[in-house]
Amino acid sequence: MSLPGEDQKRFIAVLSKKMDTGRTLNVLGHLSAGLSHLVDQQGTEYIDYYDADGNCHPSLSHYPFIVLKADNSNKIRKVREEAIKHKIAFTDFTHTMTEGGSIAQQVWTKETPERELEYLGICLFGDTETLKSFTGKFSLYR
Repeated sequence: MSLPGEDQKRFIAVLSKKMDTGRTLNVLGHLSAGLSHLVDQQGTEYIDYYDADGNCHPSLSHYPFIVLKADNSNKIRKVREEAIKHKIAFTDFTHTMTEGGSIAQQVWTKETPERELEYLGICLFGDTETLKSFTGKFSLYR
């Protein structure tokens, strides 16, 4: 099996540093699941790993998944704007997606003007150099 270079594409998540650990992990999970559905068959590469006993550790991304932190919602909003401008696949997560089930969250989101949305995170997949051009200023999430 021949794979493209690992540095050609990447996943990047930018998360608000204002969330507690539980909320951060929840947001990242939703973003990752949504983005993997969105970019299915768009140049993603997944590989199975096998250990010495023959056990399969399935479907891990060939491309890096980088997690960065943002100081506030507006910085995530700007990443979203750049993703749209560059036609980069993305999913985002806002404060309206945190309470109740998905139906209530959809209603709350629909009733909220975009300028009033507090962005908690965004996850992107695309060309490494394009993504770095507008996410390079963020620090790694530690």
